[in-house]
Amino acid sequence: MRYVVLDTETTGLEVREGHRIIEIGCVELIGRRLTGRHFHVYINPEREVDEGAMAVHGISNEFLADKPRFREVVDEFFEFIKGAELIIHNAAFDIGFINHEFARLKDRPQLGEVLDHCSVLDTLLMARERHPGQRNNLDALCKRYGVDNSGRDLHGALLDAEILADVYLAMTGGQTSLSLAGQNSDGEGGNGPQVSEIRRLPASRPRTPVIRASQAELELHAARLAAVAKSSGAPALWQQLEQADEGEAPILH
Repeated sequence: MRYVVLDTETTGLEVREGHRIIEIGCVELIGRRLTGRHFHVYINPEREVDEGAMAVHGISNEFLADKPRFREVVDEFFEFIKGAELIIHNAAFDIGFINHEFARLKDRPQLGEVLDHCSVLDTLLMARERHPGQRNNLDALCKRYGVDNSGRDLHGALLDAEILADVYLAMTGGQTSLSLAGQNSDGEGGNGPQVSEIRRLPASRPRTPVIRASQAELELHAARLAAVAKSSGAPALWQQLEQADEGEAPILH
């Protein structure tokens, strides 16, 4: 399954008041791994950014003045998300704004709405189900699951998408630590679920070498297994299960 973790920044909170998208950030997950593919763009919204919104994301009208319009980036954006399951925190907000931008393009009726082309997983709804009565914004989830968000002084679509990817993997990955000393479910010392901080390693890091057994080592291994089978009267259980997969009846004691 291909997942795209998505976040947007906007000129304000209410799409009904004519607010527009000014930034889109997406990262791709396949097989629970970040692939390194991403989509990121700033957009000229053709209107002013509210002061309240600017205080949240720090994106000014002057910065956006020379950026492309949504219609100039929509094809690349659409190709990136098409067919994926979108992972979004508070999905109704972002999907509402994207649908509004699609609807403005009267010459692109094929765009329709996001759900015509993608499925959506809302991590806010997931977090509320798992942690009822607790704070479930992205910063709170980072603290709860030990995800590093130290670089998040202001909201930014690509950074938030990257952080949300780590949060989603932690939320859906079961046990995150074997440590006996950690934090409780609210990220404070106590007797709650133990977590250790998750830090993403750079994609450019040297890969761990895979050292394969030599032919001589494989022959010694086979001889040892044969000796074990002879002394016990039957092959090892895992060998019997392999034989069963190949159509032979296992010898169980």
